[in-house]
Amino acid sequence: MGSYLNPGSEKFAQCINSEIYIDKSGLIRYCSKVMNSLQKYISMSRPRRFGKSVTADMLAAYYSRGCDSADLFAGLEIAEDVHYTDNMNRYNVLFLNMQEFLSRTDSMEKMLDLLKKRVIRDMIHEYPQADYFDRQDLIGCMQDVYDETKIPFVIIIDEWDCIFREYRTEGEAQKLYLDFLRDLLKDKGYIALCYMTGILPIKKYGTHSALNMFDEFSMVFQGALAEYVGFTEAEVRGLCRRYGMDFEETKRWYDGYCLEGVGSVYNPRSVVSAMRFGKFQFYWNQTETFEALRSYIDLNFEGLKDAILRMMEGKNGVPVDTRSFTNDMVTFHSRDDVLTLLVHLGYLGYRSDRGEVFIPNEEILNEYITSISNSDWGEISKALKNSRSALDAVWNRDEALVAKAVEEAHFESSYLQYNDENALSYTISLAFYVARNYYTVIKELPAGKGRADIVYLPRSQHRDKPALLVELKWNKTAESAIAQIRDKCYPKALEDYKGNLLLVGISYDEKTKEHTCQIEPYTLSGKKSL
Repeated sequence: MGSYLNPGSEKFAQCINSEIYIDKSGLIRYCSKVMNSLQKYISMSRPRRFGKSVTADMLAAYYSRGCDSADLFAGLEIAEDVHYTDNMNRYNVLFLNMQEFLSRTDSMEKMLDLLKKRVIRDMIHEYPQADYFDRQDLIGCMQDVYDETKIPFVIIIDEWDCIFREYRTEGEAQKLYLDFLRDLLKDKGYIALCYMTGILPIKKYGTHSALNMFDEFSMVFQGALAEYVGFTEAEVRGLCRRYGMDFEETKRWYDGYCLEGVGSVYNPRSVVSAMRFGKFQFYWNQTETFEALRSYIDLNFEGLKDAILRMMEGKNGVPVDTRSFTNDMVTFHSRDDVLTLLVHLGYLGYRSDRGEVFIPNEEILNEYITSISNSDWGEISKALKNSRSALDAVWNRDEALVAKAVEEAHFESSYLQYNDENALSYTISLAFYVARNYYTVIKELPAGKGRADIVYLPRSQHRDKPALLVELKWNKTAESAIAQIRDKCYPKALEDYKGNLLLVGISYDEKTKEHTCQIEPYTLSGKKSL
């Protein structure tokens, strides 16, 4: 048993012994099915903290001759397969975590040299009897071992794309790395299976790829492997029952990665943390700062900011063409390329049936709010920073302060033509953006004799907050907005609501360029006024 050749099963054992382990061993069935075929090359990319290394450790433990892992897999899904033992612990597994080699060197040449030396050392130790023609030639040594033993290799490469994340602008280093992988892997009879995992799909050069023999499964297309990307809805429901956590709240915070054939996919890291600590909060961003997202959404491609704002508003998804993306982190030719990268990084969900991207959940939405608040987006950034003060003003019924907050959120730009109540509605959403932490926001709610413009209903854990029924007026008074709420009986839509209610009228006058506000408490049936 070596560090890289035929590793043991200790890492996977730690995963199984963890407080929460979700069985994804069904992936082994697919890998064994394509073994020793033209489809034996698998590239499976997904965002950080989505279980990439756990999967790689699982495959190593199953196939490696360096351990006896029968007990580890006995109670897992794969054990029910009739061919369960056919491939267990029967292959020379070469496990390479590219981040390990990259972090210990300062150039691509040195990294590849270290990798070759380490692997060849393991190989000579494991098979000293092999007739090695050149002990400095990794590919030759692997062929020599195969000729001697007739045992093919299963090659597992974790963090395969770290080079493209840390050597972002160094094209020659990237090409050297891809050429190394091509020479190591392509058309080699000693390989039974190759599994690569990382965040990015395989880098494209022009219209070709140095690794074009791989079947690629990514956040844009996961195909038959979709259920092994993150936690499925059924798996999350089971965890919520086990830990007594509210499923709908879990869904709001961590769902949203919609994959064809599976539906909802949840962020594993965040779900596990929420279950273990019994609290819904932002866990995913603890592994990377918001600057990572900000650097991309600050790119000045036409329509990019407009698309981000539209998704933050919670409207329909934004159309995207993912085909031109070159699978690196610096080559962008259009808004679509940036949006596609954000899909692979986990900052956007993707609906392949519609060709649309969207912000998947509350946790990721918070990343956008934080990023834009700290970006140079002018009045948008300022409004997001001040939205808590604006909401406090509503709760305190400070009409002048609310009008001032809406005034500050009002901006003239290419993203918004400020000329009707729809535009005013957008400004209100921006001014009170933090309200999403406390409320379910409903627009155009059928109510009484019409539709209420915006209704804010407190979430279950925030029932101490008043519901807000907001009516907007253009070139009319805020008083007329309140009158319309009462005359058209909009509060009837909230008859089942038992908490406090505030009626909020907001108007804009085109001539004076001023916003005004009026706030009144409303007495619901059986409930005293505020």
